[in-house]
Amino acid sequence: MSEPTMKAMAYRSYGGVEKLEQLELPLPKVGPGTVRIKVKAAAVNPVDWKVMAGYLDPILDTTFPAVPGWDVAGVVDAVGFDTPEFAVGDEVHAYGRRDTVGIGSFAEYMTLPVGAVAHKPQALTFEEAAALPLTGGTALRTLDALDLSDGHTLLIHNGAGGVGQAAIQIATARGVRVLATASAKNHELLASLGAEPLTYGDGLVEAVRALAPEGVDAVADFYGGALEQTLAVLKDSGRHASIADAGAVEHGGRYIWVRPDGKELERLDALVEDGKLTVHVVSTRPMQEAAAAFEESMTGHAGGKIVLTSFTD
Repeated sequence: MSEPTMKAMAYRSYGGVEKLEQLELPLPKVGPGTVRIKVKAAAVNPVDWKVMAGYLDPILDTTFPAVPGWDVAGVVDAVGFDTPEFAVGDEVHAYGRRDTVGIGSFAEYMTLPVGAVAHKPQALTFEEAAALPLTGGTALRTLDALDLSDGHTLLIHNGAGGVGQAAIQIATARGVRVLATASAKNHELLASLGAEPLTYGDGLVEAVRALAPEGVDAVADFYGGALEQTLAVLKDSGRHASIADAGAVEHGGRYIWVRPDGKELERLDALVEDGKLTVHVVSTRPMQEAAAAFEESMTGHAGGKIVLTSFTD
């Protein structure tokens, strides 16, 4: 009897987008405490093509052929033994990073531990639900590390990126005053999310000081290369964290790496249901166009989330 298979976009060795190809791979099995998800949408994140290029090889083992994708939304197709949290037919989403690189979300099916999975908010489409976990979880973990509350002032480097957009909304929901950097063309977007827009680059320190003469309570760096500016505008008692610069640790900051956590995702979903958090999807493509989606992501100017949808016949 032949083994059941599924379609997947995969790569057989590290490299660029030319390595991606559509393959027939074994259908993922369903073990105890896991759910198999029929993938409706998978978000594209810069880490996906960086993993494919081998950048994380020093810390993550890879099994080839490897399927990219850590963000997923879909419908539960099967559940493992003793999995009362979910039932077949449930609409779910998850940040599905594993300790090794293997079967990701750029496929027809994905199996994950129930601890990483949450029920999809009814307020979100599958595309929006797939776009939330990694960026939203990163923003939430960063803000939790900064311990911000009503009345604090926060500076965000790269407020127009996916993580930055989520962080602005989460922070403002907590009563935090948010200053955020972006290019001038994205200032209207930042303002619409609740931030006071600033242009990154030369003159940023002076601009921040003009708005917050005593300095800011915290800085969230979602871009990298801004440590000097961060320290220049931070109060002596301030806190800072970065998702892009491990050097922040040497200066009293935190280096953030989001974890798969269904409970954290439920916190984000609650903000969505309360109308305090939205997800901005700018581009969707069928799964077989993953290479083009990666190329779009590599430009760094998407202005929102890029999402892959189910394979077309």
